[in-house]
Amino acid sequence: MIYGAMKVSLGGSLKLAFRPWVEGIENVPAEGPAILASNHLSFSDSFFLPAVLDRKVTFIAKAEYFTSPGVKGKLTAAFFKGVGQLPVDRSGARGAGEAAVKSALKVLERGELFGIYPEGTRSPDGRLYRGKPGGLARVALLSGAPVIPVAMIDTEKIQPPGKVVPKLMRPGIRIGAPLDFTRYLGMENDRFIHRSVTDQVMYEIMKLSGQEYVDIYATAAKRQIAETQKAASEKAAAEKAAAGEKAAAKKTPH
Repeated sequence: MIYGAMKVSLGGSLKLAFRPWVEGIENVPAEGPAILASNHLSFSDSFFLPAVLDRKVTFIAKAEYFTSPGVKGKLTAAFFKGVGQLPVDRSGARGAGEAAVKSALKVLERGELFGIYPEGTRSPDGRLYRGKPGGLARVALLSGAPVIPVAMIDTEKIQPPGKVVPKLMRPGIRIGAPLDFTRYLGMENDRFIHRSVTDQVMYEIMKLSGQEYVDIYATAAKRQIAETQKAASEKAAAEKAAAGEKAAAKKTPH
């Protein structure tokens, strides 16, 4: 009930304001379980994709969105529940992974759509990064559900980091043909199969999105970017301090 009302209000508003274009929507089955595996460019990805589909899509969200105190926290929790997000405690990496897999399997057992971002986090620069094998592959192999590759296009341009007011522009969504991994059933604990399944899905996403592929994890890329920015900031501060000392020395009489 809440999801339906939220989808009508939010989904209708998004489609009216941004007019997202969609290709391959016929690849999403009208019924039955399926996994939508998408690239991740923006916070809004989890809203635009469900907005263009007739069926409910459930994503995993960090538990903090559902447990924050106060009126704002309650409103945030109600919003995320309303748009079909499931809370997962990410305080422990292994526990969080198992909780996410179990939550995904419950969604698929109900014959619903489950959405997942194989990169594990948003792309820091618009490029496509290596998929993490533990979640997507295990869910696909344990459930037997088809994996549908999805490419979000230009969603990162709507609200870049640091921008409060979104830019009105048309994002795109390309949906690829379903991938069948049932040939690997019973091999859900084989990490080499995990890697193979994940890489195949990421390759299809790359073809759909046209993104440059980077064979490292996005989390590692974010650390590298942060370290580079920190080093540049420290260098600039040191140069400024040196320039200040030099100017002061010139003013000081000898």
